[in-house]
Amino acid sequence: MAGYPGRLFISTFLQEHTLQSISNPVRQLLLFERELYSEGGAAVVPPARHVVAAAVIANPFAGLGAADRAHLNALAELSERVGTTLTAMALARFPADCSPTAYGKAVIVGLDGEREHGAALIHASLGKPMRAGLGAGPALIPGVAKLGGPGASVDLAFGDADDAWNFDAMDSMEVCVPGSPAADECVLFVGFGTSRANARVKKST
Repeated sequence: MAGYPGRLFISTFLQEHTLQSISNPVRQLLLFERELYSEGGAAVVPPARHVVAAAVIANPFAGLGAADRAHLNALAELSERVGTTLTAMALARFPADCSPTAYGKAVIVGLDGEREHGAALIHASLGKPMRAGLGAGPALIPGVAKLGGPGASVDLAFGDADDAWNFDAMDSMEVCVPGSPAADECVLFVGFGTSRANARVKKST
């Protein structure tokens, strides 16, 4: 792989299909994989690996104005169910000799929704399956929520699952789903990764 700085695979797992295990339709499931072999001209050994799983889901409260507590609770519950699927998808892409130690979450809310819909979807409820799947995770999971139209991107931030002050784990990955979200949809992202490529920056002493 010499001279090849990285690779990105985007796999569409599901289109126009409703998962029986959730109450709202999932229109697409996708995987984004990044593996870095070189950074700043230096080899990355072992390669730094980050995987993000995404779901394009209907937003049942789009266009209804400011969400009430019941709506926000319903979205938080939905995120836990969808997050269980996304966590399993992402973690399955790590080989036995490459254990992820970092995680992050993000959401893009379609333009008929509101930012608080996104806050509900990256609520602590989403963290439950992420921590359970990783088998770690007392540290806060970095989360980003934004409004955006079809093809909007978001930078998913990664942090160490056990130590939020572990600078080696701090990284990010830009992700987007072409054509999504529609105005009445959201795109939910769950990510896991190893340390940042050739991490050398340390916290102040």
